[in-house]
Amino acid sequence: MLLTIFYILSAITLATAFLTILSKNPIHSAIYLVLCFFSIAGHYLMFNAQFLAIVHIIVYSGAIMILMLFTIMLMNLNKEDEKNKSMLSRIAAVVSFCLVAFVLLATFIKAQPTITEYAVSGKDYQSIKVLGQVLLNEYMLPFEFASVLLLVSMIGAVLLSKKQHINN
Repeated sequence: MLLTIFYILSAITLATAFLTILSKNPIHSAIYLVLCFFSIAGHYLMFNAQFLAIVHIIVYSGAIMILMLFTIMLMNLNKEDEKNKSMLSRIAAVVSFCLVAFVLLATFIKAQPTITEYAVSGKDYQSIKVLGQVLLNEYMLPFEFASVLLLVSMIGAVLLSKKQHINN
């Protein structure tokens, strides 16, 4: 039964993630992303991590999606009026994407499974106190990188939405 629920949640997560990327309407893309976040919270519930599921729903589906919707509203979505971006901004976008991909790849390669450490020590890793200690001691640097990444993405979205004035 749990395996079936896992497969259903995984299919929903993958489908909504692909629809987020492939959707041409940014509002529909944001809605698909919210559905993806809810299905990921379902995975947390399956792993018996209720606190993480609730925090995931509150933080990602609530606060970050509101910020993304404000960013979408700030952007100029009129395709007819929009000029092509300069080559410098395209190169900067590609370089920043490659840097973020490199950091994520390095993080995934460096990550070590620590399930056996948790099982052997006998500590209750479901408690908020232990979760806070783990997040702010062992994983403080990736936690701060994620916050800086979100800040930079918001600044980039606002800069992309600004109209470029051409001096005649």
